[in-house]
Amino acid sequence: MSVMEQFWSASLEEAKQGYVERPHTYMCLLCGAEVEKGIVYPVDGVLLEASRYMRYHIEQEHESVFAHLSGLDKRLTGLSDHQASLLRLFFAGKTDAEVQAELDIGSASTIRNHRFALKEKERQAKVFLTLMELLREGDKNSSFASADKARPRKPEAAEVEAGSAEYEAILQKYFPQGPSDALVRIPRKHKHRLVICREVAKRFAPDKMYTEREVNDMLEAVCTDYVTLRRYLIDYGFLDRKADGSAYWRTGKDNNEEEREERSVNRKQELKQMYKEVKSEAGVYQIRNKVNGKVLVASSLNLKTINGKKFMLQHGSHPNRELQKEWNELGADAFAFEVLEVLKPKDDPYFDAKDALEKLEEKWIEKLAPYNERGYHQEKRM
Repeated sequence: MSVMEQFWSASLEEAKQGYVERPHTYMCLLCGAEVEKGIVYPVDGVLLEASRYMRYHIEQEHESVFAHLSGLDKRLTGLSDHQASLLRLFFAGKTDAEVQAELDIGSASTIRNHRFALKEKERQAKVFLTLMELLREGDKNSSFASADKARPRKPEAAEVEAGSAEYEAILQKYFPQGPSDALVRIPRKHKHRLVICREVAKRFAPDKMYTEREVNDMLEAVCTDYVTLRRYLIDYGFLDRKADGSAYWRTGKDNNEEEREERSVNRKQELKQMYKEVKSEAGVYQIRNKVNGKVLVASSLNLKTINGKKFMLQHGSHPNRELQKEWNELGADAFAFEVLEVLKPKDDPYFDAKDALEKLEEKWIEKLAPYNERGYHQEKRM
């Protein structure tokens, strides 16, 4: 499932915060980056738990959820460039007069009309969302639906016993040609997914390490949405993987909940120790167009998050429109992401890493002069 598909399937509250919570991770809905739960992340001498670190990631890599979404391609937002510019200025708290002066259009009353038009668009969107929700529910009888809503739901059974009649019935429903064949679809019910994952996991040798490509190829033969299936296999404990995704293996999971919980605790301890030992590095990097030599110079407090910029370019949401345009025309292979310099921290209680990084970035911009035909930066007017 692509990043945008993940965003579309998220709730409104999840979309507004910019990430979703999963059993073992938090996933950024803007670029797909994931953060392991149970880990303490060091940032500028401060330790952040996973959800706070995900919010920090969004601030550093995307500025804000609003900034990211308002910069998406008009095919995704349904907004014209003019409307997107107006929204950004409204979000910044500009008055009608200030917006008019900045955009140099019409008068303050013209801006008020634009505000009204955007509110009309919001009302239309609510009507459309309501229609789609009703369409999704189908032709349910309203009285039946109300009665069903009032009736308390029974708690779902945790697992179905392997070999039982119910277990075999679930297999027959989702694997009509047998468990070694393709899956009809990924079940929505928790206990059905457990059965399916248990059977799919049997396709992996218990004592073999797999690359992510090998896992994807095996799961794609089972289901077209192999990414979601892979996530369920990991979430339910049938597969495990290294933190960087370089290796996967079958866990040998059984029905013993205590053992599964113990493995989860041990895994969190291992990851916690790993993050204590591996410090994030701040620095300056460039995105270089290998065709024409133009570059964009940027910085990050954590160079490991550069991939977030690749995701932005792949989904048409990078704030530098000229770079985005050439990426769309030439493709990902025409660009290189290169670290120019790593920031060397000082053993000084007054050392400001963010300020030092800004100065380091300015040094490289001055050195490379990435303007006009040499880069994607705009020269500052005096």
